[in-house]
Amino acid sequence: MNRFKASKFKNTTPKIPKKDEWISDVRAGSAASCGNHIKSSCSLIAFNMEQGGGGVLGLVSLDNGNKEKRSVSQLHCHADLVTDLDFSPFDDFLLATCSADETVKVWRLLEPGQTMPSSPGVTLSPGGGRVENVLFHPTADGVLATGAGRVATVWDAAQQSQLAALEDHGDQIQSLSWKQDGSLLATSCRDKKLRIFDARAQLTAVQSAQGHQSNKDSRVIWIGDTDNVLCAGFNQMREREVRVWDARKMGSSVGSVSLDTSPGTLIPLFDPDTGLLVLAGMGDCVMHCFEVTASQPVLSQVSQCLTETATRGIAMVPKLALDVTSCEVVRVLQLTDSFIVPVSYSVPRKSGQDFHGDLYPDTPGDSPALPAEEWWSGGTNRVQKVSLDPAKRPIRSFSSAVIPCSVGGAKPEPTNQPTKKELPIEKNRKEVRRAGFSVSLFFQLSPHSTSFSPLSLVPPLFPLLLSIPPPSSPSLSPLPGPSSKLRHTQSLVLHRDTHITNLKGLNLTTPGECDGFCVNSKRGVPLASGGQIARARVWE
Repeated sequence: MNRFKASKFKNTTPKIPKKDEWISDVRAGSAASCGNHIKSSCSLIAFNMEQGGGGVLGLVSLDNGNKEKRSVSQLHCHADLVTDLDFSPFDDFLLATCSADETVKVWRLLEPGQTMPSSPGVTLSPGGGRVENVLFHPTADGVLATGAGRVATVWDAAQQSQLAALEDHGDQIQSLSWKQDGSLLATSCRDKKLRIFDARAQLTAVQSAQGHQSNKDSRVIWIGDTDNVLCAGFNQMREREVRVWDARKMGSSVGSVSLDTSPGTLIPLFDPDTGLLVLAGMGDCVMHCFEVTASQPVLSQVSQCLTETATRGIAMVPKLALDVTSCEVVRVLQLTDSFIVPVSYSVPRKSGQDFHGDLYPDTPGDSPALPAEEWWSGGTNRVQKVSLDPAKRPIRSFSSAVIPCSVGGAKPEPTNQPTKKELPIEKNRKEVRRAGFSVSLFFQLSPHSTSFSPLSLVPPLFPLLLSIPPPSSPSLSPLPGPSSKLRHTQSLVLHRDTHITNLKGLNLTTPGECDGFCVNSKRGVPLASGGQIARARVWE
């Protein structure tokens, strides 16, 4: 027996889809700021565009179930470059933006293709120059953190009031990150220091440490709900590196890894449920995936993903929007000059259409743990966790009080209704029925009985399935004369695990006029030796 417990995510593999599944009509440009330039909720994707001097955001739907080309809408939100943006973790249509015009704005959005709001629901003016960072609180509704110049500010966005101004910085703030329980705020700064703040207790840092040896751009993130923070930056030799500190004693880092000498800023994205860290550099054509653990080595490389085009921005899709039936554990969105490329990280499993509970622990849901006033008064509650099992998924119903739905247009109905995602095999079954086919289920013998028992009603159900590919626009005019609409029907033999392999005692000397196996809507009747038959009830 192996003394070391192997990680279930060590074989996680990235996959880039075909180009026709990329999001096109994107003109991202190359904005120079401390933001990630793209963010995603469970419904929308927002990203920087080069129009309007950088003050315009593009909006597009995250889901593309009908495989049609997605339309990109524009939101004219600032008079100058949009430096950063963030979606509320509880409301898919609540977006915060900040800009070089020294303002922070909060928007109530609609579905792409609908009329975008002409004015924000909330406008904040932190002062201190260009605002580089904006970040929603992970547990309290309506709490925002912003970074402008040397000051990090905590806001109650619903009341448009400043809660705390954290001025204990020696230079420009480069990044912000909340701890998962919302109790602490971490910052990285151009003065090469990392700082930890408890904004409700004091306005000065409760912990600080010497960070990277270079003052080039750095990005700090909390490692989930642990006491560790991770920062990506540059060392004295201008090598890109990632280091991890214990926020309780920040004298020295507890782990580090050096990557290369590329000049692009490293953007770290962390998934606390799996411990997977995705690193993408601005201008790079490669993504690194590491696993972060509490024991040494803290950082273990899992994979590398080569992309076709250079990265202009990167974002992680929320956990509640993943395709759990395909063993997808992480999905990131790569913003390029002309496309948004979804990169899916999946764990190989023999049965790819089942829900594997060991890969998906319960994850924080979409309802806040407490309001802003209660959090500022000292409350620290955790967001209630929900199951990612599609059969147990709760109905999404929360709408943030920062901007009521009646302001700037009603919230789209799809947000309040559970979306039942059809499994691929269910779609195929319906397509075949519409074409006039009736497909029968196969059955499997019990190992201890000669009677049949139905297979589990979890895809894949059919060893052999007839499917009809979706119609496409012909490049040539069809030939004259009659043609069948079923001429493109294809057959697919499913995995060997779904085959019936324990049939014993069959009669192999049946006459040629005998089919040897008969099925109608009620019974499957294979012929057995000795004049016996076995019957099975066909699932309807």
